[in-house]
Amino acid sequence: MTSRGEAGLSQSARALHGLRELVTTGRFAPGERLVEGRLCDQLEVSRTPLREALIRLDADGLLERRDDGYFLARYDLPALRDLYELRVLLELSGLRRIAENPDLRPDLRSLSELRRVWSSLLSTPPTPGPDLVERDEAFHVTLSSACGNAAVTDQLRAVNVRVRPMRMYDYSTEERVHATVSEHLEVLDRVLDGDVTTAVDLLRGHVGSSLAEVEDKARRSLTNRALHAAG
Repeated sequence: MTSRGEAGLSQSARALHGLRELVTTGRFAPGERLVEGRLCDQLEVSRTPLREALIRLDADGLLERRDDGYFLARYDLPALRDLYELRVLLELSGLRRIAENPDLRPDLRSLSELRRVWSSLLSTPPTPGPDLVERDEAFHVTLSSACGNAAVTDQLRAVNVRVRPMRMYDYSTEERVHATVSEHLEVLDRVLDGDVTTAVDLLRGHVGSSLAEVEDKARRSLTNRALHAAG
């Protein structure tokens, strides 16, 4: 059943948002096959936008494509947590190398443009939801790239893809979105002011709070899936 808030969306957007919500709120059991016809009826979309949504969620790691269709991915929360901790280390390493080496300078032009983009989100905040994950990833990749170590940035991109299933739970409330925007701007302000050491501390707190948020919500989703399977 289409909600009032989804009524104005295109079929492609409605299929993606609706399917993602079903997957991340524990409506399917781990390993369960998704039936296209049933989903089309449930989401009130045709098969083409539904299949686009299935492909997208497969790329995000939430689904697995097999010869006989799409299935809910089985993922290992402790393993994802380990990868998330690696992401934290990669996030911090770029700023740390700037803080520890006075001869290095970040790309201030790139960071100023990044700040302009994120400042606009204070007055027009985006709608909470998993779509914000990619925007957040882009922020952190740009920050890492501006610190000058291309190898670290490449590794960060790779880890982002692998932890994306866990991160789909990160932006479920307006408060969480506002906190993310504000914390991003605080980090950028410190770097642009030349206080990179404080920026490292702020970034550590920011990514640490994100880890705690997504781990808690991911555990709830896995519990819901287990209850669904038992029922």
